[in-house]
Amino acid sequence: MSEATFLQLLNSNQGIIGKVCSIYCNYKEDYEDLFQEITYQAYKGYPTFRGEAKFSTWLYRIALNTAMSSFRKKKPLLNFVAELPDETIFSDEEQHNQNQHLIYAIKQLNEGDRAIITLYLEELSYAEIASIIGISENNTAVKINRIKNKLHKILSNGK
Repeated sequence: MSEATFLQLLNSNQGIIGKVCSIYCNYKEDYEDLFQEITYQAYKGYPTFRGEAKFSTWLYRIALNTAMSSFRKKKPLLNFVAELPDETIFSDEEQHNQNQHLIYAIKQLNEGDRAIITLYLEELSYAEIASIIGISENNTAVKINRIKNKLHKILSNGK
């Protein structure tokens, strides 16, 4: 597979990287660093991409593994900010506020739960999520239900 093909696929799927970065980063600089690291890891791993899964599924796996690895290395303090990087654009103020609250709540989850709910919010099927995370489809359904309950509690306490 050629570099031009990789760049085209990456360009059409860069939103995946941005979403993962938004969930794992609190500051613009960290967001940019993680975005670059995920892109680099994808480029490095592209020669091994066999096309058995969709490129987007493969990229999610790379992005989440890189983000979780980066998160473990930094061992951040639990000091969450309520704002996304400045470049994030929303259609209106209300949607922006809802997204901010949801992202704040997601950032309070453990890294595995963050990964699962991010994929769920991207409307991936349970089978696709299970494939990316490496768990069974039934376990995925149970985990998503538990995560939804956790998020509901976090969001209810924040109001």
